[in-house]
Amino acid sequence: MDSTLAAALEEVIDSLKNSDSFVRLVLSGRRRNMQTPVERIDVKPALIKGEVKYQVMQSDGRAMSTKNYSPSEFLALNLLDSGFANILLEQRDGSISVRITKKGEALIHRTHDTFEADLSHDRSKARLLDAGDPFLIEVGISDNSGKVKVGKNDKYLQVEEFLRLLAPSLTSAISAGHIAKPTPEKPLSIVDLGCGHAYLTFAAHQYLIKQGIPVKVIGIDVRESARLRNNQIAEKLGISESITFLAEEISQTSLKSADVAIALHACDTATDDAITWAVNSDVKLALIAPCCHHDIQAQMVDAPEPWQIVTRNGIMKERLGDLITDALRMQVMKLMGYRVEAIEFIGGEHTPRNLMIRAVKTGAIADSIEKSRYEAMISLWKVKPALASLLNR
Repeated sequence: MDSTLAAALEEVIDSLKNSDSFVRLVLSGRRRNMQTPVERIDVKPALIKGEVKYQVMQSDGRAMSTKNYSPSEFLALNLLDSGFANILLEQRDGSISVRITKKGEALIHRTHDTFEADLSHDRSKARLLDAGDPFLIEVGISDNSGKVKVGKNDKYLQVEEFLRLLAPSLTSAISAGHIAKPTPEKPLSIVDLGCGHAYLTFAAHQYLIKQGIPVKVIGIDVRESARLRNNQIAEKLGISESITFLAEEISQTSLKSADVAIALHACDTATDDAITWAVNSDVKLALIAPCCHHDIQAQMVDAPEPWQIVTRNGIMKERLGDLITDALRMQVMKLMGYRVEAIEFIGGEHTPRNLMIRAVKTGAIADSIEKSRYEAMISLWKVKPALASLLNR
């Protein structure tokens, strides 16, 4: 191990032994040729029954788990040397940030800022976005006093869950070099394809800005009324220089590129339009939550045996069609050089579906067996996915 890195880790460990000064620890990113146990770990002190515990919140990109340890029990987990590339320790009288390079060297940054520990023990999830954020008030999720409105809690939780998926996904993509580290001169570019009321568009902007990440966000929706409304909100919030909205069809948008593309609950083949734009624009990270799936369902006329025991029941045929549609979408993206996975996400107002496709452009060439599996699936069901037609696959 690099001597500078060893010394930095020892300094962090020694600091963690002193629970009186400990404020926060964040572990994120992945070191080269190493596999982390989860995507991100946040640690804070919590006063439980008169004793200070270290509350460990772990995110695997799908869900967040929380567990409490004594300081000695936490140190025994040896998480500092479990593959994370970024280590941030905050204490009452300063902070130390360690970034481990691809060569295994440590880049260290210290501050003498003052931090305050929050010893509260709340079993509910720590919120990434305060309910009193001005944008939540402007879009109608929170009232003027900064409290979530009755009937809008589900939407607020959806915004929170989206940020919990976006944050580690983005951190990993940047750490792995798939996305260049954002700078004021070249900020992170995000496009929300089919943004609608722009709840998540504004959420991504506000959260990343508060994390100190330079960002440029563009929301695209076919409705002119949405463009006017959302741009007015951006102007009112004083953020129109870094977030803007266009009234355009996804398939015909004037936007040519972005680092990150999101499309959440875009109906039917609008999801395929979004994926097509992302692939053709060489987007490095895509978060796609599909909505209604009529394309493949309409083509499932003659089900192969023995699948008729499923498709003869309308609701089961519909759900099977959903799964086949999204599995084929993921396979097409895999063949186009993406690492793809399906993760759980909260459904929208108009759909109970809770699946999100997360895709990272690695450029890796898919094995020939993957192409054979794709061809076998469409041959078995005698279907032609809209996405394949759009991408000429």
